[in-house]
Amino acid sequence: MNDQPLAGMSPQALPDRQAQTLTGQRMVNRIVRGLLRTPLLSQAIGSKLVTVYVVGRKSGRRYTIPVAYTRQKDDLLIGTPFGWGRNLRTGEPVAIRLKADVKVLKDEPDVTGAYAVMCRDNRNFAKFNKIGFDADGNPNPEDLHLAWMAGARAFRLTPR
Repeated sequence: MNDQPLAGMSPQALPDRQAQTLTGQRMVNRIVRGLLRTPLLSQAIGSKLVTVYVVGRKSGRRYTIPVAYTRQKDDLLIGTPFGWGRNLRTGEPVAIRLKADVKVLKDEPDVTGAYAVMCRDNRNFAKFNKIGFDADGNPNPEDLHLAWMAGARAFRLTPR
């Protein structure tokens, strides 16, 4: 961000760059987090809110913050004037809790196809589900079939 004043503004007219605080914000956040976990109420308020789990860069303390978001293509955009935002750093992952639509995959082609993708992406998932790989690095079709026969199901989550 450019530190130069906007055209026609003196440097003294720029807003204070200290993080904002809001009296009672902890209580408000606690209430909103509870509402987001309540099944019927979460549908009403959860369509534009996401819970962000942030670890303090100095304290190591974990903060649970409900924030408004908007989508831009496959990304979520959030913004805040509050201090917890300073704990978000480019290149470091952040955990979020977001409402999603669920599609249950039960048919063998759907389940084995999803499991094949998950196995290629996560070898520990493959190992846990006893799915081996062929010489080309593809999940073994027979192992995928056996996993399906044993009751494996897959779920496609689409964030709202």
